[in-house]
Amino acid sequence: MNTSPFSARCTRLIERMGAGIAIIPTAAEQLRNRDSQRPYRADSYFYYLSGFGESEAVLVLIAGASPKRILFCRDKDADKEIWDGFRWGPDAAREAFGFDEAYSIKTLDAKLAELLADQPVLWFSLGHEAAWDARIAAALNAVRAQARAGKQAPAEIRDVRAPLDNMRLIKDASEIATMRRAAAISAGAHCRAMRTTQPGRFEYEIEAELLHEFRVHGCQSPAYTSIVAGGANACILHYVVNDQPLKDGDLLLIDAGGELDNYASDITRTFPVNGRFSGPQADIYNLVLAAQSAAIAAIKPGATFIDPHNAALKTLAQGMLDLKLLDGSLDGVIESETYKRFYMHRTGHWLGLDVHDAGPYKDGETWHSLQPGMVLTVEPGCYIRPADDVPAAFHNIGIRIEDDALVTAAGCDIISHAVPKTVADIEALMAEGKRG
Repeated sequence: MNTSPFSARCTRLIERMGAGIAIIPTAAEQLRNRDSQRPYRADSYFYYLSGFGESEAVLVLIAGASPKRILFCRDKDADKEIWDGFRWGPDAAREAFGFDEAYSIKTLDAKLAELLADQPVLWFSLGHEAAWDARIAAALNAVRAQARAGKQAPAEIRDVRAPLDNMRLIKDASEIATMRRAAAISAGAHCRAMRTTQPGRFEYEIEAELLHEFRVHGCQSPAYTSIVAGGANACILHYVVNDQPLKDGDLLLIDAGGELDNYASDITRTFPVNGRFSGPQADIYNLVLAAQSAAIAAIKPGATFIDPHNAALKTLAQGMLDLKLLDGSLDGVIESETYKRFYMHRTGHWLGLDVHDAGPYKDGETWHSLQPGMVLTVEPGCYIRPADDVPAAFHNIGIRIEDDALVTAAGCDIISHAVPKTVADIEALMAEGKRG
C-alpha cells in the first residue's frame, strides 16, 4: 500500500495546527440487529489521514518542534483472527503505514493524559459523539489533577474538522485516481441497467444489476442506498423502497454510485422502461439535459459553487415557462421561487470520501470559489406531480441527470462521462440490450 498520500496529509494538517495535539478516532462498529453487525467502514476523517481500515483505532497527531503521527489500534489476537480475520497489531501497523509510534488501543486512556499534558491546544471534534466527549473530558481532568506536579492541560480546544474540511475540498492525485475508477465502474453499472431494463421487471431487479456491476469490478459497497424509481416514484426525491414493477410507457430514474476504497461516485440517469421516449418525456428530458449542460459550462476555476446552480436554474425556469408549466416572466419565476414546485433542490454538492462530502460551501457570506482538484456533482432535475393546472401529458414525469465533475485548470472534466445521456444515445443503448 502506498502510504505517502496519508503521511503528506498528516504533515499538512500538523502545519496548519501550528501547535498542540489532534485526536481523531475512527468510527465505532454498529449492530444491525441482535448480534449481527453492519459492514464496517472507517470514519472518513480518520481514513483520510491514516489509510487504516480497522475498527477500534485512534490517530494522534502532535504539532510543534517534534511532530509525530501516533496510532492506537487492536492487538494481534490469533484466536479472534480465526473468527473475524486479520488484524495488523501495533508493531506491524507502525511499519506498514509509516507511523512514528503505535500502541495497543487498551493503553489509550492512560496514554491520553500523558500526551495531553503541557500541550497548548487540543484539536478535537467536540460534540460529535457523546462517548468520546466524555472520554476526552476524563483525560483532561486526569491532567488537571497533576497541576501540583507542574502539568498543565490544554487551555484551548479547537475543532479539528475545520482545517480538515478545507483540506478535503482539494483532492490529491491518489484521490482523483480512485474517484475516476469509482466513476467508471458506476458508469458501467448504469449502462448495464439500461441494457437490462424492460417492462415487467421490478425495480429491485434493476438494483441487483447495479450491485452486481459494482461488486464484480471491485467496489466494496454502494456509496449510498440506490434509488431505482419507476414512473411516479421518480417524483419522490429520496425513494429507496425499490419494490414496484416497471411499466410500459413509464420512465425509470436511477440514482446510484459505487464506493471504491471509501471514495464515492454519484450518478443519475433517467430513461424509458420500454426503450423509447414519448414526446412529452423527451421534452422534459431535453430541458433537464440543457440545464445540466449550462451548469457544466459554468464550472471553472474562479467561478463560485453557486454559479452552476444559477445557470441550470435559469435554463429550467425558462423551459417551464415555454412548456406552460408556469406562467409569468423568467425573473418573476426565479424571484418568487415558483419553480420550486417542479425543481426543489440545488444542482450539486461536494463529492469525495462522503457522498455529500466535507468542505464549506461559503466563505462567510460569499459562495466558495471553485479551484482545480475540487469534485462536485451536477444534478438538475424536474419532477411533475399530477395537478389540475399541469398538462396531463407531463403527469408523473420525474427526471434527473447527474454527473461527477472534477474542476481542472481549463474548466472541468466529467469523470462519469461514459454513461449515455442524450435521447438518441440512450435509445440506441437500450435497443442494443434488447438485441443482445
